[in-house]
Amino acid sequence: MAAESEVQKKLPASLSAKFQDSFAYLTIKDRMPVILTKVVDFVHRKKNNLGPEFGEDGAEDLKNIAGHISKLRYEIQTDKPVVPLEDDRSDTIIWNQILEKLTNENGNEPPKWFSSAWLYLECYMYRRIQESVELCKVMQDFDVFEESKNNAFYSSELAIQTLLTNLLVTVDNIEKESDKKLSENLLFQQFLQVSLWGNKCDLSISAGMDNAQTSCILDQLQFLKDNILINDSSQIWNYINTKKGGSRIDIVLDNAGFELVTDLCLAEFLLSAGLAKSIHFHGKAMPWFVSDVTSTDFSWTLKNLSATNNLAMSKFGRLWQDRIEDKSWVLHFDTFWTLPFDFAKMKSEAVELYKELAKADLIIFKGDLNYRKLVGDLNWNTTETFETSLRGFHPAPLVTLRALKSDVVVGLKEGQGEETKEKDQSWMVNGNWAVISFCDKTI
Repeated sequence: MAAESEVQKKLPASLSAKFQDSFAYLTIKDRMPVILTKVVDFVHRKKNNLGPEFGEDGAEDLKNIAGHISKLRYEIQTDKPVVPLEDDRSDTIIWNQILEKLTNENGNEPPKWFSSAWLYLECYMYRRIQESVELCKVMQDFDVFEESKNNAFYSSELAIQTLLTNLLVTVDNIEKESDKKLSENLLFQQFLQVSLWGNKCDLSISAGMDNAQTSCILDQLQFLKDNILINDSSQIWNYINTKKGGSRIDIVLDNAGFELVTDLCLAEFLLSAGLAKSIHFHGKAMPWFVSDVTSTDFSWTLKNLSATNNLAMSKFGRLWQDRIEDKSWVLHFDTFWTLPFDFAKMKSEAVELYKELAKADLIIFKGDLNYRKLVGDLNWNTTETFETSLRGFHPAPLVTLRALKSDVVVGLKEGQGEETKEKDQSWMVNGNWAVISFCDKTI
């Protein structure tokens, strides 16, 4: 215990809105209330256009959701203490135990919005939104972010068409290449970067505003390459090749819409090129951070791809539904991903999930929230090593594909952060800079 305590003492402080020059402060002060306002607006519109099958109970449910979320917005803006959850969802007891623990550690004072850890509070906000749905009589399956996620997909449809048409040509020709291994390497780098930059389309960062991909991402890769601050893709390629095609690769998903399609393209390439035998996807068990992928979002995406008139989109939509049937693609939606724990706590808090991830030959973590949870959402020095920041989380070799959208990053060279800041004052939060970081350690 003493050694563990010493390690804890050496850890940096958690990101928090108590630091008023931080992105955490701007998020809690401005972005989160805007997200809640948009949710309330959508719920009111939904109530006014509710189908007769939901009856008076449905309308009353939506009225209560809007009231619950308006109250939550007021609590945030006036820095009220965090309160226990009151619904019957299976994770409620865990959330309330965490709140009790944090309160006890803080001299019997509950966490407050502008002084406690940002990661916990932001996760708690989304869980409170879900609470408003859990308390419904007939609308318990309602997704308050459904409209914004669906619109993001439709707005990106031309970019999706272009990307899938390219993928169709790629998988048809991959066996015909004279230097197959060189070609595979170049294509691997391409699809890895497509998945990386697909992460720019994040509705929680744009506070729910339209953030669609409207241009061809393939045309942008060369330009965007200079904005990848850490690029371990060559090491990842070399590692994957040691598995000789028999590997299981897990992808911990981030956003629905265009980003999900880029992740599916990467997965399809890995299978079609014989670089992996199966792909396991991990999504969220409830609507989360506006645009995160749920089971419904995954199914909806494949269904909508299948139903289009575009050859490539419909072909891959059907193929990917078949892949789920034949289990070359496997879907998981564990509750742990929607708890406020960082991943260093997974081994103790979600034993079965940790064991499941340990079966993978490689885990790809997508996006900013997964990155924050990997590194504990702590105020690390930018030159700290990625391995150190993981604090013992090594179920399998892992990679993070992340466009920077919060003020934490590790693994940079000395002076690299300062140099980037001279080019772009908002480099840590605007999604224009990225990292591909790899750690091959396993415990």
